[in-house]
Amino acid sequence: MAEATPRWRTLLVALALLLGPAAPAQTLVREVRAAIGKGDYTQAEARIAKYRDASGVTSEMLEAQSWLGRAALAAKQLDRAESYAVETHKLALELLKTRRLDDDVRLPLALGAAIEVQAQVIGARGERGVAIEFLQRELRAYQGTSIRTRIQKNINLLSLEGQRAPDIEIREWLGSKPASLSSIKGRAVLLFFWAHWCGDCKYQAPILARLEREFGPQGLLLVGPTQRYGYVAGGQEAAPPDESRYIDEIRKRFYGDLPAMPVPVSEENFKRYGASTTPTLVLIDRQGLVRMYHPGRMPYEELAPRIEAVLAGRPGSS
Repeated sequence: MAEATPRWRTLLVALALLLGPAAPAQTLVREVRAAIGKGDYTQAEARIAKYRDASGVTSEMLEAQSWLGRAALAAKQLDRAESYAVETHKLALELLKTRRLDDDVRLPLALGAAIEVQAQVIGARGERGVAIEFLQRELRAYQGTSIRTRIQKNINLLSLEGQRAPDIEIREWLGSKPASLSSIKGRAVLLFFWAHWCGDCKYQAPILARLEREFGPQGLLLVGPTQRYGYVAGGQEAAPPDESRYIDEIRKRFYGDLPAMPVPVSEENFKRYGASTTPTLVLIDRQGLVRMYHPGRMPYEELAPRIEAVLAGRPGSS
């Protein structure tokens, strides 16, 4: 599963190449994540505190701290996750008094994670409506920034299933011309949001090919939205026409077993569906209602029963 903001991914690659693995910020995040991997929150906190004493509150420090919140949430330690996320959010707002969010490479990652963790903690406590209200406030505050898509993802996780699927923008595409979702009658649709740099997306390709062979004759339509990220192989910056050609090369090379899959190319589609994580899989029933919204890759054994249920008119089955 991959999470990135398109504007900054190229800069992150370039920064890593320029600064190398010994750069303080890179070392901080790496050491904090290593400690978290061992379940040693005390060591991670001590490393962040040492950095903060030496360098103050920086976006690098907040990015490292955001990993504590994410890890605690994954471990279902809700109070600890909330504490880390609230503190990260508070300190990020202080930094935003002196800069714009997207003037910084790491601040959007830290703030986006803090918002995400807080919302998921609220939802995990059974306060789904409160979580959605919180996210909608944040979405209004950061509508014009790179974390808009990530916030929308979390709104969708809490509320999109059972709702009518947002239509997809069809101004540019690769392969066959996509049909608008509103014009598709009587077919189930599986949306596969992917990125040319995404390894988990390539992992998903043979699974999707198998699903298409099995369920296509029963009425399943596969659509693969993607977008440009401003760079090609190795993080090399690229103009839109050059990147589009590169995306098509990736499509033919890694998704060659899906020749019928139309590929709309649009950043707006990713924003509408909150596809900040790639892949993101969205299953839509024959009536145009979303029955599954899943950021991240899925194995065949999990996807096939969901598709079969939707095709059979049993959207609640899994």
